[in-house]
Amino acid sequence: MTATRLHGNLEFTPLGPDFGAEVTGVEVSEADDEQVATLRAALTEHKVLILRNQRLDDAAHIEFGRRLGELTAGHPVHDSGAVPPEVYALDSQDNGFADVWHTDVTFMPRPPMGSILRPVVLPLSGGDTSWADTQLAYQSLSEPVRRLVDELTAVHDGTREFGYYLAQRRGGRGNIWDGKPVTTLRPVEHPVVRVHPESGRRGLFVNPGFTSHIVGVSDAESRGILDLLYAHLTKPEHVVRHRWRLGDLVLWDNRSTLHYANRDYGTHHRVMHRVTLRGDIPVGPSTR
Repeated sequence: MTATRLHGNLEFTPLGPDFGAEVTGVEVSEADDEQVATLRAALTEHKVLILRNQRLDDAAHIEFGRRLGELTAGHPVHDSGAVPPEVYALDSQDNGFADVWHTDVTFMPRPPMGSILRPVVLPLSGGDTSWADTQLAYQSLSEPVRRLVDELTAVHDGTREFGYYLAQRRGGRGNIWDGKPVTTLRPVEHPVVRVHPESGRRGLFVNPGFTSHIVGVSDAESRGILDLLYAHLTKPEHVVRHRWRLGDLVLWDNRSTLHYANRDYGTHHRVMHRVTLRGDIPVGPSTR
């Protein structure tokens, strides 16, 4: 593991050998423009940034997000209740679980660029979150498999997870996303390998939460390819894990990571608040 690095007055201590960092030396509610710019650049480099001892409410959380980029609605279809529209509240007492590996909102044509998450209520133990580095996973594939997946396209579909909710609990009208209300969840196609728009690095852009199948191959071939990629993505050497404390704030790059929240706290209460940064349309190697 590399040593702590200094960027201005911010310290970045690696979480693992290849990605993730804990950041000290800044309270985001009081950060100056240079510190915000440093965090924004570090997000592309480190992919996951953990900040401790932050004093934020929803308003300050939203304000910090706006300094990093343009915010979306908290979620395309979910109604989080008595919170600002930019906030997605994941409440374990209202089925607010994320216990499947996924990348946020890939079932939309323009998935979020990044997410900013903080705990509001934590169980006494459990509820850790893990992230997988999709770029590291791509690099560690064998060359023949990289050549194969470079040419593939996958379908992402949010119907299984949110279709019933949109139709029954929201009456067929969700939130505003990319300037218009979400009234249906049409499957979308994204490249299996995404080229990061800032770093130019390639990463695997499929996930068990929302990817339904590979385009142009048989069902058996699709299952085989996706199973291979999912097993590879989540190998321990591609993953970092975070144990939450109140006051934490975690930023991650949605274009180069998957994540998974452990559901190992029984009936204890867990509430997390998230804001998301507007992203771009994923681009693959063959379209550049």
